[in-house]
Amino acid sequence: MAADFWAGYISGAIGILVGNPLDLIKTRLQAGTANQPSASPNATGSQLHLPWTKQFEHWTSLGRGAAAPILGYGALNALLFVTYNRSLALLSTGDLHIWPERPSAGTIWAAGALGGLAIFFVSAPTELVKCRAQVSNPARSSWEVTKELWRAGGVRGLYMGGTVTSVRDSVGYGFYFWSYHLSKEAIMDESDGHRSHAVKVLLCGGLAGVVTWASIFPLDVIKTRVQTWDLSPPSANPEAQPLLSRQPAAAAAAPNIVTSRPSTYNIALTTYQHQGLSPFFRGLGICSARAFFVNAVQWAVYEWMMNALAS
Repeated sequence: MAADFWAGYISGAIGILVGNPLDLIKTRLQAGTANQPSASPNATGSQLHLPWTKQFEHWTSLGRGAAAPILGYGALNALLFVTYNRSLALLSTGDLHIWPERPSAGTIWAAGALGGLAIFFVSAPTELVKCRAQVSNPARSSWEVTKELWRAGGVRGLYMGGTVTSVRDSVGYGFYFWSYHLSKEAIMDESDGHRSHAVKVLLCGGLAGVVTWASIFPLDVIKTRVQTWDLSPPSANPEAQPLLSRQPAAAAAAPNIVTSRPSTYNIALTTYQHQGLSPFFRGLGICSARAFFVNAVQWAVYEWMMNALAS
């Protein structure tokens, strides 16, 4: 297959591995479950209610929800980069195989947006399973969540919240590629040595990640709440009807996970009416830190692999 496919696949999988701990915290903040106390028995056998940060007392907790994105995000990232590169060539030169020397900023954004739309079939179920696994209480594996969604609604169940996910991806990846190339044009120089070039790639990748998430963060909050609406506490989502927190597996597969879900607009409106604008930016700091680190590594791996596979 093409070099950009494998470079995208491996860089995407590595990005998930290094970023999942902070992504877990971000998702819980967005869904509102980070405000729930975590019960833990003390020496007398009674329950102590600990702050949400104590939910991570075991290091394996930081990997919750990672299985779905590790399996899916490599393929997603491969498809993203292949679609972006082909779209950019087609929009700039009219030929899928002729790479433009200096594409315009608008063309770069449009190609990135097309790449974001192309990953819908992988991104929507991957994001859904990841988010639900991350906020489920008690903990559930990605495979358990997938089976639950399939029983509840089949293919439709796996694409719950798919529309807002596709909008988020399209807008976000437009800014992702646009900001990365803009940063490279601003700081890269042909006289840069190998080490200097590598550092600048890391910096440009990190900046691209921060710009991207800043541009779509309210959309991402809405997406998370749509995908976890039945798992959120009433204080965070007054329309939520918890299905997994205190019910056996059979009850968790109730069909109203999919068929009785409020619309995306209603979930967003209810959140605003009860909590104002603050929930739409909750977790932005954690997300920005994660975005810089993950995308710096991801772009560095991608650029390195493209050079290695081309040689």
